[in-house]
Amino acid sequence: MTPPRSAFRRPLKGKKSDGTKNVDQSSSTAKNLDRFVPLASLKQVAPEPAVLLDQIRAIYFNTTKETIHADLAHALELLKDLPSEKAREKAAVYMEGLAQMRRDWIRNAQN
Repeated sequence: MTPPRSAFRRPLKGKKSDGTKNVDQSSSTAKNLDRFVPLASLKQVAPEPAVLLDQIRAIYFNTTKETIHADLAHALELLKDLPSEKAREKAAVYMEGLAQMRRDWIRNAQN
């Protein structure tokens, strides 16, 4: 024997299975607005090229033998965010310096 059709139905939203309304689950707009986050606030604003170049420069001057791999990866991610070829050319000097430091430190570690 199959159960009655009402056994398969879910209760309506905001109502208990016995048909009475749930008072604590009100759908007031004011209650829902405190959880609202505008999508515009979730978007990351692209930093200025000068800020990115300053960050790459700081990485170059503060890198150590222990942090070179992570620093190079971080500088590479910043380089990808640069909007123009001119800005990338300026950053290339620091990137080449980081790559040279890594090569030197690897070579010294092997000897």
